[in-house]
Amino acid sequence: MEAKADAEALIALFNQTFADSENTILVGGGAEPEYLPATDIEPARIIFREDYAASALHEIAHWCVAGAERRKLHDFGYWYEPDGRSAEQQRLFEQVEVKPQALEWMFSLAAGMKFHLSADNLGGEGGVSDSFRQAVFVQCRRNFLDGVAERSQRFFQALKNRFQAGNEVLPPEQPC
Repeated sequence: MEAKADAEALIALFNQTFADSENTILVGGGAEPEYLPATDIEPARIIFREDYAASALHEIAHWCVAGAERRKLHDFGYWYEPDGRSAEQQRLFEQVEVKPQALEWMFSLAAGMKFHLSADNLGGEGGVSDSFRQAVFVQCRRNFLDGVAERSQRFFQALKNRFQAGNEVLPPEQPC
């Protein structure tokens, strides 16, 4: 039986994998997720909500997707519309969330965790759209088939080694 990741295990694994090579650490306990770029005296910090392992994987996925220039910016320089987005704002949100959520799904599979697609719009119009659900599914399968960038692959492999004990991690067969 595989182990299931928890927040403490994810912090330890991420920091072991990236603290030295990328000058970046994972920190739990945040009231809200936040990315703080490195300074002259502190490493970059990926802060996730409270002790939620799923939040950790989501924020790590955003960090993996962000290029070198974006990693120099607070919250990667992304705009964020709070809860209660209009249908148009939600459509734009979904466009930028496909790759991070597909990567989060891949990480969740390697960590032995259930993945939950997030529209992140509890007070807004509509829930998760079918087109978003399908786009994340297709991108996740593409990640498995075509491969992912080096940092993403390193973390996926670290998760797999820690939580799957050498078992193969397969792509999802249907949208969530």
